[in-house]
Amino acid sequence: MIQVLRSRQFMVFVAGGVLCALIDIGLMQLLLLLGVHYSMAASAGFGTGLLVNYAFHTRITFGKNANSSNFVRYMCVVGINYSLMLACVALSATFLDNPLAGKLVSLPIVAINGYLLSKHWIYK
Repeated sequence: MIQVLRSRQFMVFVAGGVLCALIDIGLMQLLLLLGVHYSMAASAGFGTGLLVNYAFHTRITFGKNANSSNFVRYMCVVGINYSLMLACVALSATFLDNPLAGKLVSLPIVAINGYLLSKHWIYK
């Protein structure tokens, strides 16, 4: 597992995730400044970040072509990781009265899970 986390491909995967998070948050903030309702701004940022994330990992991280098959699998992994994050947040909110702690704990779990499922299932 340590070798996987030290691999160049995993580092590119994490860098792509950071880039997409910046796009997500940046677009949301821009739209908020332009007076767009927060729910629409957050949704636009999330959707744009998600699409950029898919394109980045498809072409750059794993060197594949986009297709409907790997996009459907990608969306399944997004759902799994979203559920993992929600579980961590809920547990942390319940037992520690601190949902942010759960969100922070979920980040490496989601990154590792996303990478392994991408490498061995989405882009196999």
